[in-house]
Amino acid sequence: MRKILIVGAGQSGLQLALGLQSQGYELTLMSNRTADEIRGGRVMSTQCMFHTALDHERALELNFWEERAPRIEGLGVSVAGPPAPGGHPRVIDWVGRLDGHAQSVDQRIKMAGWMETFEQRGGQVVIHGAAVSDLDVLARKYDLVLVAAGKGELVSLFGRDAARSPYDTPRRALAVAYVHGLGPRPEHPGLDAVRCNLVPGVGEFFVMPALTTSGSADILFWEAVPGGPADAFQGVTDPSEHLERVLELMEYFTPWEYARATKVELTDPGGTLSGRYAPTVRHPVGRLPGGGLALGVADVVVANDPITGQGSNSAAKCATAYLESILERGDRPFDEEWMRTTFDGYWESARHVTKWTNTMLAPPPEHIVNLLAAGSSFPAVARRVANGFDDPSDFENFFYEPEKTAAYLDEVREAAEAAQVSAGFDDVAGTDGEAEADDQPAEAVRSFR
Repeated sequence: MRKILIVGAGQSGLQLALGLQSQGYELTLMSNRTADEIRGGRVMSTQCMFHTALDHERALELNFWEERAPRIEGLGVSVAGPPAPGGHPRVIDWVGRLDGHAQSVDQRIKMAGWMETFEQRGGQVVIHGAAVSDLDVLARKYDLVLVAAGKGELVSLFGRDAARSPYDTPRRALAVAYVHGLGPRPEHPGLDAVRCNLVPGVGEFFVMPALTTSGSADILFWEAVPGGPADAFQGVTDPSEHLERVLELMEYFTPWEYARATKVELTDPGGTLSGRYAPTVRHPVGRLPGGGLALGVADVVVANDPITGQGSNSAAKCATAYLESILERGDRPFDEEWMRTTFDGYWESARHVTKWTNTMLAPPPEHIVNLLAAGSSFPAVARRVANGFDDPSDFENFFYEPEKTAAYLDEVREAAEAAQVSAGFDDVAGTDGEAEADDQPAEAVRSFR
């Protein structure tokens, strides 16, 4: 059977390694850390995975923690209005039901567990921080080299695709804290949901239930506009100080979230993370000094900002697409044409994520503000936006173009009126009142934007 080298032991690298291993391929996995070092290290991401990505794990029987992790059954959006006494009020607030539940499993648990499983099943793991010179030698010993390590020297093999990368500097400064002790949410008790809090001009604040090394927890995640008031974590190395700043920002900008967080504590000393990077799409084929080729995987070639929560989802989808392409290739060579075609297959889904993410990094145009405001009055809108996190391609139908957004909202209002009539409400004048109410929060956001 053909020999394949995968460099990188994250979501995509391990999922692909385990998938190929199950099909009888001879796999070598290179990682710069052991399973124990990963498990005992610092958190790596927020990793909320939606239904489609979870299904890719289930198909390979890798959903080891599904029964233990919180079932996230909704996604909520709140938008802060202009400052007022006592902080910023919410001018938009809703939660949409997910058609299939999502989950967030701390990657320290998952990556360590998957690596151990790979080894137990006979896979070879090499603990070494690979450099370009290493790959130059190793490429001659393998039929295919895949680079799934999104940081470090190896990324330099893959040139930036300027046509698909509108930003060349970071658009958000990221700060994460894993906590225990977050209080219940009064708006939807009993419903676990990811909450996206948008603070115009400041950034975004996310709260999500998760499973971590010490059990169920919640993730607090700031995405700050660089140079803005929430960009406050550079140089902070003490985990307690990091959490203190997260909470201070919550208290002022999202007081409705802070009210639940007065008794939180970090899950562990490694439960914080901060940093920033420029969202970048890269060319998929890396050429080694000796003439060998390497194919980039997941965020090596498509690194989007976490604002839309798509990193682990995209990694799972990329691993699935690459697995299918490798299996279909049979005994034919993994040449450059095949590599580019394989990436193009993944790009068919990744392009929707990139477009949506880059859109959300810019100040929202009026039609998107109106769409988000409508979610407060129309559950159908809230549900459709929420499920777009699982299938971002649907945003093409109602999100980007003002005309499509207006047409969609007209359909929703007409359906709501028809439902009222069929339920015996002959007087549908109240629908106009709802539409007028929708405009009030939208106007508040526009004034703050």
